[in-house]
Parts: sequence; structure tokens; C-alpha cells
Amino acid sequence: MTAEAVVFDIGNVLIEWNPERHYDRVMDPAERARMFAAVDLHAMNDEVDRGAPFQATIYAHAELYPEWREHIRRWHDDWIHMASPATPHSVRLLRKLRGKGVPVFALTNFGIDSFAYAQTQYDFLSEFDRAYVSGHMGLIKPDPAIYAAVEADCGLPPAALLFTDDRADNIAAADARGWQTHHFTGPEGWAARLVAEGFLTAEEAA
Repeated sequence: MTAEAVVFDIGNVLIEWNPERHYDRVMDPAERARMFAAVDLHAMNDEVDRGAPFQATIYAHAELYPEWREHIRRWHDDWIHMASPATPHSVRLLRKLRGKGVPVFALTNFGIDSFAYAQTQYDFLSEFDRAYVSGHMGLIKPDPAIYAAVEADCGLPPAALLFTDDRADNIAAADARGWQTHHFTGPEGWAARLVAEGFLTAEEAA
């Protein structure tokens, strides 16, 4: 079946997301490694992505680890510096698709408040035809239920959706539902896939 809509993940597709790299800039890397080994900050972030309050969740978590309190709070206070920079080629692809009338959706693990904040910093995050944000849905990838919710809302069959994500587990979950998928490892490969599927010309995808 030919894909009818294109679905973008956001983190590490349209915006770089590497908290460890940011922390290595603001604290000793060896100390950072010790903190990340002692505190599951990514699990904390999953709570936010499921809809928990952004600042309150992080600050409450920080109180559980007094040694790391100020650094854990940075997950909120420095958040936009972790969620950066944008990936210009991916943004161009998003806009080229929409310019040609292709329905473009987002399916992203993102908190309610953090997504609203990100939209004030990155205008392209308000340009999707539909944005499926985990915090609002109360589900996170790779839970099959989040993919089912997208299908139910957009009204398209799974095979009509072409989805890109940087995480193999998220791609595997979409594959299992019958979505067409592309494991994102860089914008060049994604551009080539969009050309191969007939959504864009090589010139448009450059």
C-alpha cells in the first residue's frame, strides 16, 4: 500500500536530544557519569512524557538525591539547552512535504509543558497537520496503544503511515502494527526514503 501521510518523531529527528552531552558541558564528565549511574533520569523524564507536571516532577525527584539536587533540577532549568539544536535538513523536509500537500504528523514522547515551551522556541513544532504528544495522550512509545490511538484519530490504516524515529524499539512497535517505517540515523537517509516513496523529488529533498 502506498503511504498517504508522513509521521515524524521529534527528538533526534527534528531536534537533537542528548542530555548527557549537555551535562558534560556544565559539570565534570566523570561526575556526570556517576550521577547518571546512580539516578535514572531518563525514567524520570518518562514520567513527564506520560503527562506528569514538568517542573514539579523533576524538582520532587531532585529532593530524593540531595547530593545531586541542583544538577537534577537542571533537567528542567536547562531543558531547552538539552533539546537543541534543531536539525535544519529535517525541518526542510517537513516543510517541503507540507508545501506539497502531504499530511504530516508528529508522534513524540514529550511532556505537556515542555512541548508547549519548545513550540515557543521552534516554530516548526506548530506546523504539523496533527501532533500526537505523549503527555497529552497519557501513553508513551513504544506502547502499542499509542500507535493504535494515532490510527483511530487520523482515520488512516496502518500501512498508509510512513513513520520515522531514531529508536529501534519505537520502530519495531510501529512495524508490528503494520506501519511503514524508517529508522532515522540522519536526515540524508530519511530524505532518500522520501524520494524513493515518491513524496519528494531529489531536488526538493536536498
